[in-house]
Amino acid sequence: MLTENEKDILKYVRELAKNTIKPKAREIDEKMYIPEDIIKAMNDMELFASYIPEKYGGYGLSFPFLMRVIEEISYACPSTALVLDGALTLFAEPIMMFGNEEQKQKYLSQVAKGLIGGLAITEPNAGSDAASINTKAEKSGNGYKINGTKIFISNGRLSKFFIMDASTDKSKGYKGITTFVVDADTPGLEVSKDIHKMGIRGSSTVELSFNDMYVPEENIIGKYNEGFKVIMETLDAGRVGVAAQALGIARSAFDEALEYINTRKQFGRKIIDFEGVQFILAEMESRIKASELLIAEAADKWNKKEDSIEISSIAKMFASDTAVYVAERSLQLFGGYGYTIDFNAERHMRDAKITQIYEGTNEIQKIIIAKEIMKNHHL
Repeated sequence: MLTENEKDILKYVRELAKNTIKPKAREIDEKMYIPEDIIKAMNDMELFASYIPEKYGGYGLSFPFLMRVIEEISYACPSTALVLDGALTLFAEPIMMFGNEEQKQKYLSQVAKGLIGGLAITEPNAGSDAASINTKAEKSGNGYKINGTKIFISNGRLSKFFIMDASTDKSKGYKGITTFVVDADTPGLEVSKDIHKMGIRGSSTVELSFNDMYVPEENIIGKYNEGFKVIMETLDAGRVGVAAQALGIARSAFDEALEYINTRKQFGRKIIDFEGVQFILAEMESRIKASELLIAEAADKWNKKEDSIEISSIAKMFASDTAVYVAERSLQLFGGYGYTIDFNAERHMRDAKITQIYEGTNEIQKIIIAKEIMKNHHL
């Protein structure tokens, strides 16, 4: 549940999304770039500070509030929402959970001021299997030299710092992984490639290379060789963020299709008056409402620091499947026009697909859900 203050702020977020962000969504998609004035507008509204604790320059608003913000901005432009989502759920969250006081003071205070962070864990040969990373961190003086490659890194060129993981003891597998926080301007760290995508094209997605990058020991997040836990718990929060993003896309696709079929006529009748079309609407609306409830429960559990592994995976899987279903059905309702760039239907379909893939594919979510079922039932 949101507080009255959070509900009031959300009204302004909705206005920002509608009046400032959505009119530029097509341009963001085509130019594959988010204008600085849009990021500044989000920062001026202090959205980056919203979820950061007051102690570090933020407002300490709730996780459910952040999820609603991500949903509202995704309704207008999911590429833009990913800037905020990545900075808070994927960068700030692990520091809030596992960082020491010095790290919190240094990095959370900067995020609160609008500086963007990212999460760098995926590798060319280690996607769903996050434990099989090849990036290595070898002891060097009072720190580590890191070599390797990370790929599909969101907010790549926008980020001033990254949470990343590296193998510190290959013989121990996932129990030999350590998580670090690194500044983007660290010598040896470079953006080696920009990645062009089918959807969320405005989001800067890159490949990062680490070549003898030196990181001091005090940059370890959590404990040495316990980085896998940091990443897994970060992804629990990140999955709820993806679910909120998916819900925003689905709602936007639905509303635009609804408006279209309520005005366009065929065979002398408005398209919305055909019973077969009404069945489609009912199915879309039902899935959207169910997604809302799942996300609300997952966000509430996370906010209360309760076990949210299963519900976050269910919310992510269901909401992302809903986004793809609704976007595809919505495009069909537009007919031939839906296949053109005259309407947003085709963009919604392209944007929706990634929500089934990142933060763990939906196939991985099913594995997680099944394991939680067996654990909870002592099977």
